[in-house]
Amino acid sequence: MRNVFLFLRRYSIFITFLVMQVVALTMLFSKNRFHQSYFGMVSNEIAGAINARVNTIEAFLSLSDQNNLLREQNAVLLSELPSGSLWADSSGLIIQDTAWIDSVKTLRQYVYFPAKVISNSVFLPQNHLILHRGADQGVELNMAVVGPTGIIGTVIQVSKNMSGVMSLLNNESIVVAMLKKGSGLGEVTWDGNDPDVLTLSKIPKTVKAVVGDTVVTSPYSDRFPPGSMIGKVINVEQDQETNTYILKVRPAVNFSNIQHAYIIKNVLQGEMEEIKKKFKKE
Repeated sequence: MRNVFLFLRRYSIFITFLVMQVVALTMLFSKNRFHQSYFGMVSNEIAGAINARVNTIEAFLSLSDQNNLLREQNAVLLSELPSGSLWADSSGLIIQDTAWIDSVKTLRQYVYFPAKVISNSVFLPQNHLILHRGADQGVELNMAVVGPTGIIGTVIQVSKNMSGVMSLLNNESIVVAMLKKGSGLGEVTWDGNDPDVLTLSKIPKTVKAVVGDTVVTSPYSDRFPPGSMIGKVINVEQDQETNTYILKVRPAVNFSNIQHAYIIKNVLQGEMEEIKKKFKKE
C-alpha cells in the first residue's frame, strides 16, 4: 500500500493532467457536432479495421479446420481402397508345368470426384444441396455424395457446372443400410422433424440392436460403397405391428456445416442396370 501512495505522489501531476484531458475531450465531443462526427468517423474506421483483422483470423482458422477434414477424408479413402475394388478369383488357374500364373485383375468400382458445397438447406421437409461440379466435370444422375464423416445424399439434378443433391434430410430419401456388426438390413429415412435424427426401420427382432451401434450402407446398395458411414444408434424401439425394430440414428454428418463433399461414380453401374433389365424381360 505504501508503494501505491508513493507512486500516486510521484505522478500526481501527470495523473491530474490525464484526468482533466479526458474531461475536456468528453465535453468537446459531447457538445460540438463537428467533433462528434469526426470522432464517429474515426471510431468506425478503427472498429472496421479491428473487425477486418478478426474476420481474417476466423477465416484462417476455419480454413485450417477444413483442410484437416479433407486430409482425414483422404486418409480414410486411402485406407479403404480395397473396398472400392473387385478382385477376380484366380484360385484355379494352373498351367501344365505346375507353375502358378498370377492373373489377378483389379477393377476400380468407385471413383471419387471432389466438389464444393455452394448451397444447402437443413430445416425444410425436403432438403437439397447444390455442388459446384456438373456434367462437364463428369457428374451424372444418381451418383452418391459423401462428406468427410459420412454419406450426404444422391445427385438428382445435373447442369453443365452444377449438380443438385437430395440430402439424407429429405422425406423422400431412402438408403439401404445395415448395422456395421454384420447383422440386420433395413432402410434409412427421415421424418422431416429433427435434422439430427434419422430412422432405420425394418430391422428384424432376431438382431440384437443396442444404443451405440454403427449404421453403414449395405453391400446391396447400387450407389454407395459398402460400409460407408451413416451414423450411430441413439434409441431402439419395437414396432409391434411388423415385429421389427425402429432405430433412431444420429447422422455422422453435421448437415448444418457442410462445405466440401465427394461425388462417387459406380463404374459398374451400367452393367448392373443391363442385368436388371434382362431380369425384367425374363
